[in-house]
Amino acid sequence: MTEPDEMQNASDPTSVEAVYRAESRRVLATLIRLLGDFDRAEEALQEAFAAALEQWPQKGVPANPRAWLISAGRFKAIDALRRRSRFDASVAELTRQLETQTADSSGLDMEAIEDDRLRLIFTCCHPALSSDAQVALTLREVCGLTTEQIARAFLTTVPTIAKRIVRAKAKIRDARIPYEVPSQEYLPDRLDNVLQVVYLVFTEGYAATSGRELTRPDLSGEAIYLGRMLVEMMPEAEVQGLLGLMLLHEARRTARTSPTGDMILLEDQDRSLWHRPLIDEGIRLVETALASRRFGPYTLQAAIAAVHAEAPNAAGTDWRQIVGLYDVLLRSNPSPVVELNRAVAVAMRDSPEAALALVEALFARGELQEFYLAYSAKADLLRRLGKTADARACYEKALSFARLEPAQRFLQKRIDELSRR
Repeated sequence: MTEPDEMQNASDPTSVEAVYRAESRRVLATLIRLLGDFDRAEEALQEAFAAALEQWPQKGVPANPRAWLISAGRFKAIDALRRRSRFDASVAELTRQLETQTADSSGLDMEAIEDDRLRLIFTCCHPALSSDAQVALTLREVCGLTTEQIARAFLTTVPTIAKRIVRAKAKIRDARIPYEVPSQEYLPDRLDNVLQVVYLVFTEGYAATSGRELTRPDLSGEAIYLGRMLVEMMPEAEVQGLLGLMLLHEARRTARTSPTGDMILLEDQDRSLWHRPLIDEGIRLVETALASRRFGPYTLQAAIAAVHAEAPNAAGTDWRQIVGLYDVLLRSNPSPVVELNRAVAVAMRDSPEAALALVEALFARGELQEFYLAYSAKADLLRRLGKTADARACYEKALSFARLEPAQRFLQKRIDELSRR
């Protein structure tokens, strides 16, 4: 343990809370590595902070609180295992192994501790786990969200999320999934998996799939936190591209809803409400990623978002450049959603007729049959072409698939407007 003369002059118990907010996830990541078990590490984390609440108000906050907490948590875990080892030979062996590790905070490898956060992200996003489990485990262990918060964010029950997390931890333990950053040989594929999970979390926060609110700032904020962490530790082009993409979208969040929570389309948004510092940071990241020539789909999407961000209004947007970027994106990462978004840009560059042909071709192939945004996009094209009855029918189809209340209100408003014509 750290001696009293190494302590800072701080006796306010709230300082423990500040350290918890700043350091708890880092401490947990290292305890997971040292103890080899998620649940054991979480218990040790709580024990360490309980000791801090008892000791720091009298002795002051340690000069290196993170190292103090890691050391305290490890000792608490070993003490608990010693008590169990009298009855369990396997636990006795584990206790001996832990006792051979460094016994005090001064001997902790601080460089390894910094890498522990990255190890934890890759472990939580291991491809052996299901996508749902990866998201739940990442939000719980890396971001520190409670099970209740995760369940509320994804509109499911607490037992469902709890089961996902328990099964994921068991899978990691039973399959002996290594707690490490993959070697260079496997890093690209594994990094793609991590970025996909981060973007999935962000997308649910920026444009929720269902519920009462269009956005969930807590989720988009956690995703941006993860993105910043990844850029700090792995400044790869696609990592920078993803962070840039999230920042450029997040910059528009305030302008995307009215004071009553109704949806506002991009073309109708008050651009003075866009957050310029986030836009400037996002554009810098995109430019750096593009200059590397090693970019991928996240950087291309971020480049499209940057063109929107730099335009003074919808009419002043460089739609030719946006369509060109979508062409490149389709070649590298083809998907019907990308085709749909490209069609919307074609409507602005060329005409609604040209875009409608592209959207109808998508439907003819059986794509996006239950995707409300596809029906909404087609309805808007029909509306602009003066085909009122067809547009209204398409909006009604979109409404039947929409699960997000602001989207439902927007679609119903369009239907009502067309019905009055």
